[in-house]
Amino acid sequence: MRDHTPNFKMIELSEGSKTLVRETVIQLLEKLASDRRLTSEAHLECWVEIPGVRHPRGTFRGGFLMPDSFIYLADYFKPGSDRLEPSEYYTGEEGKNLEQVLLDLLEELYYQIEIFTSQTGENRGVTVELWAGIRQRPEGEWLYAVDRKIELI
Repeated sequence: MRDHTPNFKMIELSEGSKTLVRETVIQLLEKLASDRRLTSEAHLECWVEIPGVRHPRGTFRGGFLMPDSFIYLADYFKPGSDRLEPSEYYTGEEGKNLEQVLLDLLEELYYQIEIFTSQTGENRGVTVELWAGIRQRPEGEWLYAVDRKIELI
């Protein structure tokens, strides 16, 4: 069996990039919740573009490109609410407030972004497109989405 793990050292995002990602994610999630679109099917997608580096992406049945990574939001937040509230997975755990839920979500997202950005050694010029919403299954078309593209620093 061959090991297909990329041969690179993980490089942590800068504090400035983490702050930018955090602020963007919170804006997207608050909009999603206020529009009552934070359902059990809602997820956060991440698309990473690195200047000069091409990487293949899979496609959904309808031919729509798959994201680089995604996170189901119901793992972190209570579906159906008009504001961000910890999911049932967190409510039973002592000391797990909304801030801790956000930290857990962001740590996972930072890691997923770092898998791609570590190939370059530098974050400057790298863009991250974040989408939060609901896709039609199995075709992959967005039924509802909010998005924002940011450039890491």
